[in-house]
Amino acid sequence: MTGTVAAPFVARAQSGPIRIGLMAPLSGVVAAGGREIVEGFNMFWEERGKAIAGRPVEVIVEDDAGNPDTALQKARRLVEQSKVDFLFGNLLANTGLAVANYVKGNGVPYFIPVIAADDLTQRDRVRNVIRVAGYTASQMPRPLADWALKQGYKRVATIAQDYTFGHEQCAGFAQVFTEGGGKIVGQLWNPLNTADFSPYIGQLGSMNVDAIFAMELGADATRFMQQYSNFGLKGQIPLLGAQNFTDQSVIRTMGEECDGIVSSAHFAEGSDNPETQKFVKAYSAKYGKLPSLYGFSHYSGALWVGQVIEQLKGDISNRDAFIDAVLKSELTNSPLGRPVRFDDYGNPIYDVYIRKVQKNADGKYWNVPIETYSAVSQFWTYDPAQYLKSPPFSRDNQGIKK
Repeated sequence: MTGTVAAPFVARAQSGPIRIGLMAPLSGVVAAGGREIVEGFNMFWEERGKAIAGRPVEVIVEDDAGNPDTALQKARRLVEQSKVDFLFGNLLANTGLAVANYVKGNGVPYFIPVIAADDLTQRDRVRNVIRVAGYTASQMPRPLADWALKQGYKRVATIAQDYTFGHEQCAGFAQVFTEGGGKIVGQLWNPLNTADFSPYIGQLGSMNVDAIFAMELGADATRFMQQYSNFGLKGQIPLLGAQNFTDQSVIRTMGEECDGIVSSAHFAEGSDNPETQKFVKAYSAKYGKLPSLYGFSHYSGALWVGQVIEQLKGDISNRDAFIDAVLKSELTNSPLGRPVRFDDYGNPIYDVYIRKVQKNADGKYWNVPIETYSAVSQFWTYDPAQYLKSPPFSRDNQGIKK
């Protein structure tokens, strides 16, 4: 029985099409980011004629609806019915964790350029779940906390969406900020798809802080910035943001409410790096808009895996060898304009920009680097072995130094 199943699989694996299952939230509160996951991913394969290493490539897209149960159902359909060679994508941490738990049991390679749950490359690492062009949630806010201290900010409040990604991003910021002598005055948590932020903004305005750190994505980010400005806090209390807060998927439809907000990320569409600007121009020409983190990450993730498939001459039938080759590889020739490698735990190490939202020559808002932190690891400046002995971040464990 095994032989009759395996034979056609091996034949397809070595000479037929490479089938990729791409999951993204194409409906729900983060649908804008989901659409750009698909755009960035498809852009890479279309540039290469939907082929790699002499083999055609088929991308099968499924809507995870931003829901863990739906994501699990779609992952099963892609693997068990569509017989994909590997999985890619998802956006919200809870959907990615659901899929990661599924592939943990079957060994299917699952590439996550956006799913950022810390423990997927820390305490609960799954070998076949790989962050190509990805990052951990707590990784990017740490340089921003260091930068905030250098601006003389002593008292900061945080507000974030109340789920894993929000908890971990806030914790990365809070840990570094308090260890550097700053104080986290208060932390507010809002549910996904919050329509009215006035109760939260009212509290933030009365906390006597030097700045506010906000972790919102999608429509929540838009609403928060608009209401923050409407309440008169813009220009009164500096607003710092997690990388998704000022992402293009949010700010491209906004006015001056977003102007001047500072965030941190490894990608800045306003960077003058030649490779970055080459990508920005190509993406803008294709889709009529500046690229978001979601589009960039999935373009770069496809590029990273594509480079490995070429190195393997198109033969990815041995999953273990394929995964090993990816983990040993570097991302080269990417829109970042510099090579990126994995750490010993399978998470990329990046130069991270402190970015400010400014208008470009076309009058559009984008993120411009104002400072760079080199070679930022998911472990920041901590010893990994010691760090992993501490409990994972959560709403109740924010890494705050008392």
